[in-house]
Amino acid sequence: MASTMRAWQYNSTNGGIEKNLQINEAVPQPVLHDEQILVQVHAMAINPVDHKVTEGPMPLRLVGSDITPGADFCGKVAKVGKKVDEYQIGEFVFGAKAAQPENTAESHANPITRYQAIAPNVKSGDKVFINGGSGGTGVYGIQIAKALGCHVTTTCSTPNVDLCKSLGADEVIDYKTSDVIETLSSKGQTYTLVVDNIGTPPNLYKAASAFLTPAGKFVQIGAGMSVASIKNVGSNMLLPGFLGGGKNSYQLLMAKPSSDALSQIGAWMKEGKVKAVVDEVFEWEDAPKAFEKLKTGRARGKIVVRVPLDLDKAKEKAEGEDA
Repeated sequence: MASTMRAWQYNSTNGGIEKNLQINEAVPQPVLHDEQILVQVHAMAINPVDHKVTEGPMPLRLVGSDITPGADFCGKVAKVGKKVDEYQIGEFVFGAKAAQPENTAESHANPITRYQAIAPNVKSGDKVFINGGSGGTGVYGIQIAKALGCHVTTTCSTPNVDLCKSLGADEVIDYKTSDVIETLSSKGQTYTLVVDNIGTPPNLYKAASAFLTPAGKFVQIGAGMSVASIKNVGSNMLLPGFLGGGKNSYQLLMAKPSSDALSQIGAWMKEGKVKAVVDEVFEWEDAPKAFEKLKTGRARGKIVVRVPLDLDKAKEKAEGEDA
């Protein structure tokens, strides 16, 4: 196996990540520790966090050198560490060291954030509100909540109402035609959990006591990276209710790798309870275009980049076509 690999990387995000991505022809392969596996990536799904944390306002912008974007992946085990016995070379995996179920598409990506936002906070029969149901995060959130036996309310724009219903949402609020907070508040304190994938409206958390049960929880997954958005999240985390803050428990979720969680999701995929929803698949050479599409905010499900299994041959082919 070669000691280097080709990868899309960037050293700046000035003007946008999509304008700075460059192919590095000689990226050192990761050093495999005894308890790790090395995966040959077949496809990856990009997420807003892949660009937001590096395009945010200074000094909050997180930028280093030779950064390779993307974390959600699926592929095949290429090497295993000396202390690894639960995975075999050639086995398909996705996410963080979890076996990929048979007969699932290569475009499955890691939905662990959605699982960790929902599963620890609900029981069967609970009502869950998912803010933003049609994007790459929301489509998994709806399905995971339904697999756990919950009643699901979600939001989306008019063209995506049918998609959210097809994924199992019991009620869909069209934010183009309805006031989200007024609609939720009219139902009273009935929801056990709110999962916010988008961060708008900005006063959603502070208003949540009108529709969350007193013991209900508000979990923030997505938000903007503007100064105003960051200040709003900080206020949600720190400002107590008696000073005008929210009254319910608030969590800004940072997902942690979990083989158990991914194994459960894999089982649901095999049973047909959870499926991938893909907006568009881009070839590896078009990775910058995938980020352009992601940043429009109009994706219905995941945006996937397909990785050629032999990038050297793909390079030779591209060079031949250029000639």
